[in-house]
Amino acid sequence: MKSEEVVALNDKFLMNTFGQRQIALKRGQGTRVWDQEGRSYLDFLTGISVNALGHCHPKIVEAIRRQAGELIHCTNLYYVEPTMKLAKVLVEHSFADRAFFSNSGAEANEAALKLARKYAKENVDPKRTDFLTFKNSFHGRTFATVAATGQEKYQHGFEPMMPGFSYAEYNDLASVQALANETTAAIMVEPVQGESGFFPAAPEFLAGLRRLCDEKKIVLVFDEVQCGLGRTGRNFAYEHYGVEPDIMTLAKSLGGGLPMGATLAREHIAAAFTPGTHGGTMGGNPVIAAAALAFCEELFEHGLAETARRNGELWRAKLEALRKRHACIQEVRGLGLMLAIRLDRPSADLVKTLERQGLLASAVAGDSIRFHPPLNVLESELDEAAEILDQVLP
Repeated sequence: MKSEEVVALNDKFLMNTFGQRQIALKRGQGTRVWDQEGRSYLDFLTGISVNALGHCHPKIVEAIRRQAGELIHCTNLYYVEPTMKLAKVLVEHSFADRAFFSNSGAEANEAALKLARKYAKENVDPKRTDFLTFKNSFHGRTFATVAATGQEKYQHGFEPMMPGFSYAEYNDLASVQALANETTAAIMVEPVQGESGFFPAAPEFLAGLRRLCDEKKIVLVFDEVQCGLGRTGRNFAYEHYGVEPDIMTLAKSLGGGLPMGATLAREHIAAAFTPGTHGGTMGGNPVIAAAALAFCEELFEHGLAETARRNGELWRAKLEALRKRHACIQEVRGLGLMLAIRLDRPSADLVKTLERQGLLASAVAGDSIRFHPPLNVLESELDEAAEILDQVLP
């Protein structure tokens, strides 16, 4: 099928939520993808941080094939070995004691909000029903998570928002202290804000949030849907800060390219979820759990986060070198292999030009371009991407 035929199917049958796109992709391998006509691209978007091992990694493909030949789905009314093993692996490598599996980051955050409210109402004060999040945050597109998201552009048209959410200034502890009160059940924060353009939290900010939550008996939730699982050069972003949350959410990279979310929590918090209080038909699906286990083996047993740290240093150095040569680059920011450049002009047209030259990235915040190459990207691929940027940047 030709690209224009794929586009015609989209235009006729899909809801127009993603707008006009330039290319129709057919296959991928490692850091590269190919369109319907066979043209190759370097993929530095990787499904928005989903394909952390690149496309069709052999271990993930084999895990999917093996599990699909044994059991594809059976619901959570029964025990399934891959799902139980995945919970064990995540708990043993994090602060948490318990896990709940869902299908996306938004669902993981929904579970976190429900768990935090239920715990706070039952164990702290029945008035503890509200949430404090941050301006320029992103937590999902369901009614609750879009209300948690501190960006009006995602909320427009869906008003009125669900009540109970307020928004503090990111990296401004005083603004949090001004808003936190006797009705605050939880504070939800991204250690590195993702959709707004890769803004890391200041170390003193997260440490201050932890102290505040301890003092006021508020649940602290870290949304690591995008910044977790090796992306920042540590297994979890919170490890950079020496600050542990009460609840953490994961998704994106976790399923090895398949849809999976996870909500991790400390024992006393997790105990608020009793039988029947939360659930999901597809969460922890055995095929996806098998893929996630294959990814976690690379992450935890084979040092993938350290690989990402080294690659992040290389990529940052190349972006900084480009900044010195191209006055349009105002800033290089981010953490680990979660890096973006801020321009002195709108970024959307430049991203389209990069696509035409064979490099996939994404425009964010109006003036920035973010890059999410695979964590195991080759140095030669970083060189190639830098060369394309060098040719395209004004």
